[in-house]
Amino acid sequence: MNLIIRILLTAVAVVVLAYLLPGVYVEGYGAAVIVAVVLGLLDAFVKPLLVVLTLPITVITLGFFLLVINALIILMANKFISGFTVDGFWIALLFSFLLSILQSILFSVLKDDVN
Repeated sequence: MNLIIRILLTAVAVVVLAYLLPGVYVEGYGAAVIVAVVLGLLDAFVKPLLVVLTLPITVITLGFFLLVINALIILMANKFISGFTVDGFWIALLFSFLLSILQSILFSVLKDDVN
């Protein structure tokens, strides 16, 4: 159940950012849910491989290269999903940065209280 809520919250974040950012387009809520699922799959399977392959440059840049990896993941999702369009690398970088922040805010709602 928690996974479904996370996917739906990510879809909401994608729709909000597509509305706010020029250069990011999503055709509808269904496409946004597909984007959320594809981003989750790419983050689970492709991102760890990219992180390992680029570990030296990530260490040298003190982790800032992870933002580039996130932008590449967004551009990969752009290629896989026909209802989702990102106009370029810099927009993908800004989109991934803002998506991470928005997801952090939205996912904080899901934290369970231990008390």
